[in-house]
Amino acid sequence: MDKTLLKGLMLLEALADQNGKPVTIPVLAEQVGLTKSNTHRTLQTLAHAGYATRDESTGNYRSTFKLFELGAKQMATVDVRQFAATHMRALADLTQETVHLSILDGASVVYVDKIDSAQPVRAYSVLGGHAPAYCVATGKILLAHQSQDYLTRYLTRLEAHTKATITDLPSLKAELARAVANGYALNRGEWRESVGGVAAPIFDAFGVVVAAIGISGPLERLSAKRMKELAPAVQEAASKISRAMGYRR
Repeated sequence: MDKTLLKGLMLLEALADQNGKPVTIPVLAEQVGLTKSNTHRTLQTLAHAGYATRDESTGNYRSTFKLFELGAKQMATVDVRQFAATHMRALADLTQETVHLSILDGASVVYVDKIDSAQPVRAYSVLGGHAPAYCVATGKILLAHQSQDYLTRYLTRLEAHTKATITDLPSLKAELARAVANGYALNRGEWRESVGGVAAPIFDAFGVVVAAIGISGPLERLSAKRMKELAPAVQEAASKISRAMGYRR
């Protein structure tokens, strides 16, 4: 057991219990059963990580909204499946391609829901499976809405999976900028040579991109022209899910 981490979590919970009100170090120390010096050091670490903030005039500490942001992301992951189900089915019926609902996990996307195409030749994926975010459409559009620090931290090595994979960060950033401008991202056989896709971002009530919806299929059907034709339908599905989650442009 990591006792240092445990102390930090105990203090974080104690700060959260104050409902945003500043609290003194002695009070916190007594609540969690730590010495004042140990409490002070741990609070400094929490402040450095952005989970606590210190009032310069009094020296008291309070929690920040970072905990709320983390909680909101977790709730959005749960809620987005509920809100997306109807619109995923409609998109699958319209396009006749596999529909994915994805979230970002570091440098990967996780498929949290999907509807398989009824076509005999279709994109293969596993519910709960991962894929390199920089190689698939849902991953690209999710990365496109992350900070530069996020990209630098997680995309340290861009491995080539096909001849079409983007393997240098400047080129990827340019691709992500185009995705933001267009409102959708494309996969042109960058993860699997014969599979392409189109994806659009899903926003929560706070205007944060929490998931992506996309279609995938063999490039013999999803040609560049066909993907461009279907992009508005994917965007519309994403927009409807976003509105259902409380997003207002």
